Amino acid sequence: MVVRPVVAPPAAKPTTAVAVAEPRKVGPSIRLPRLKKPTKKGAVSVVVMTFAAALIATMALPAYAFGGGGNFDNGVATDAALSGNQTLVVPDASAALAVSRDNYVAPTTEQLAATREAAAAAVRATEAAAAAEAAAATAKTTGASNNGAFTVNPPSGSYSGAALVAFAEQFVGVVPYGSGASPDTSFGCDGLTQYVFGAFGIYLPRTVSNQAAMGIPIAPEDAQAGDLMIYPIGHVGIYAGDGTMIDSPDWGRFVEHRPVWGSYYFVRIVA
Repeated sequence: MVVRPVVAPPAAKPTTAVAVAEPRKVGPSIRLPRLKKPTKKGAVSVVVMTFAAALIATMALPAYAFGGGGNFDNGVATDAALSGNQTLVVPDASAALAVSRDNYVAPTTEQLAATREAAAAAVRATEAAAAAEAAAATAKTTGASNNGAFTVNPPSGSYSGAALVAFAEQFVGVVPYGSGASPDTSFGCDGLTQYVFGAFGIYLPRTVSNQAAMGIPIAPEDAQAGDLMIYPIGHVGIYAGDGTMIDSPDWGRFVEHRPVWGSYYFVRIVA
């Protein structure tokens, strides 16, 4: 019989115990109240209540102070409020100042009326002078209806009117109208008369008004060849006799010998 030794089983390795939490039992679930979304009506109510509270507080403060609350003297506040009187102390130096004024004196009614009358008289005098000047100008430019504006039987010039017309005739249809005063360039209406009279030793300035002032206005029945024809519109020509004239008329044209036209008066150059 074989006897086998008894071998003890290996000792078990110590193990670390791991605690396992048991699941907690949860009681019945509690529902939290859900917050309501603020509405526009509620917001307005809050604003109104806040404003009312502030208004009451604002009104309460002056009443509290007026009623003697805090450090105010109740008697003084009440007397001032009831009487409404105030005291103003003016220094003696300010009271002693004198009020100054300038020397202006308002005009009287009579003075104003006299001033207006003087102004009206000045206006009437100015208008009368202007009317007289206009009448004189009209009489000068309307010789056919007012012979008194002209010299009766004026003397003839030292030049021959017929010779002057004959001299001007050579430029007819040859020299164009322009702003010049020479046959080499052009003739304005006053340039033609200046050149023609200059050939006879008589100087005439440029411009129609200046040439008209150099002579004597004459009546139409006394007009002779060689007299100037003055047009108030600003034109001048040489009277050629028999109801005709020589002039430099306008742009694009030449010196012409043509019948008289329009409104004009005669001026004789006496040299």
